[in-house]
Amino acid sequence: MKRLVNGCLVLAALFLAAPGLAQTRAKAQNVPEIPFESVPNFLKMPADVYLGESMGVATNSKGHLFVYHRRDDTRLFEFDPTGTFVKEWGQGIYGFEFAHKVRVDKEDNVWVVDEGTNMVIKFNPEGRVVMVLGRRPEPVEGVVETPAGDPPPAERYLFARPTDVGWDPQGNIFVPDGYINHRVVKYDKNGRFIRQVGSHLRGSEPYQFNTPHSLAVDGQGNVYVADRGNARIQVFDNNLTLRAIYDNVGNPWEVCISPGPHQYLFSSNSNPDANPAASWETSGEIYKMELDGRIIGKFGKAGKAVGQFQTVHGIDCRNPDEIIVSEISAWRVQKIRLRPTNTTSSR
Repeated sequence: MKRLVNGCLVLAALFLAAPGLAQTRAKAQNVPEIPFESVPNFLKMPADVYLGESMGVATNSKGHLFVYHRRDDTRLFEFDPTGTFVKEWGQGIYGFEFAHKVRVDKEDNVWVVDEGTNMVIKFNPEGRVVMVLGRRPEPVEGVVETPAGDPPPAERYLFARPTDVGWDPQGNIFVPDGYINHRVVKYDKNGRFIRQVGSHLRGSEPYQFNTPHSLAVDGQGNVYVADRGNARIQVFDNNLTLRAIYDNVGNPWEVCISPGPHQYLFSSNSNPDANPAASWETSGEIYKMELDGRIIGKFGKAGKAVGQFQTVHGIDCRNPDEIIVSEISAWRVQKIRLRPTNTTSSR
C-alpha cells in the first residue's frame, strides 16, 4: 500500500505496467478469511424470464434491489427486499444497449452506465429520465470501433465506453471513462464539466489509468478508482489530487463503500470473464478494507458453486454485513451474509 506521510505521497517500488496489459501484483499475505454464507434462491424471477450477464446491482433506501444485465438485449429489473420481482425499468429506452453498471444515489435516483451507447442515464424514483450524460452515436454513423492505435483526445461531454458513476455529498458526479479513454471526469450536480484526471491514453504512472473500471466516493468526498489494468486502487481527494495507492488486492474489478459513520471499502479481485483455468488460483476473492487501505479480511474464491464467485462485476454494500454481488459468467446475483470475526487489519 502507498499512502500519505506528513503530507507527502509515499510511492515505494512503484510498479510500471506495460501499456495495454493487465498486470497482477503481489497481494497482501496472511489475510484473515471472513466466514460467510450465500442466501439460497434469493431472487425470484417471473416465469420464463432469466438473467443474462449480471453487470450491476444496487439497492435503494427501501431495500429494493436493481439488477442491470444484458443478454439478447439490455434490461433493468427491480426486486423487493425479499427478492421478488417488482417491475422492469426503461424497457426499449434509447440509452440501453450494452449494460455496465447501476447505482442508486442518496435521494433514491437510479443511475445506469451503458458502455454500448456511451451514456450515463439518471432516473428519478418514479422511473422518469431526468438527466443524460454523454451521447449515443447516431446509427447512420455506423458501428463505433475501438481504435487500433491511440484514440483521439477525450472530449468534456462525450464518453468512450464509460464504466461507472458516483457522487460526493454535494451531488457532484464522477464518471470513470474507462475502456477507450482512461480517465475520471468530475461534473457538478447539473452535469457541467469541472475537471478530469487521466486522459485518452493508457498509463501506469500515478494519475494515469489502464481501464478505470469502477469508482466509489466516501463521506468526505474522496474518490476511490479501481484501476483494473494496473492492478491497483488510486485514491483522490475531491479535487482529483492523488492521496494514496493501494496495490495489494489483485486486479480490482469493482469497488464499493458502505454508508454510515464507519465506512468500509470492498474490492473484488475478479477472475477474468474469459475464465482461463489458471486465473482461478490467483483471483476470485473479495476484500473488506478500512478506507486507509488496511485489509480487514477477505472472502470467497473463483468458482461456479453457490458461495463461489464467477467474475464479480457489481457489489452493493449498503449493509456491510450483507452484501449483494452480480456475476458475469454465472448469470446470477448472490446475497452474501458475512459473519462477525475478531481480526486484525493487514497491509
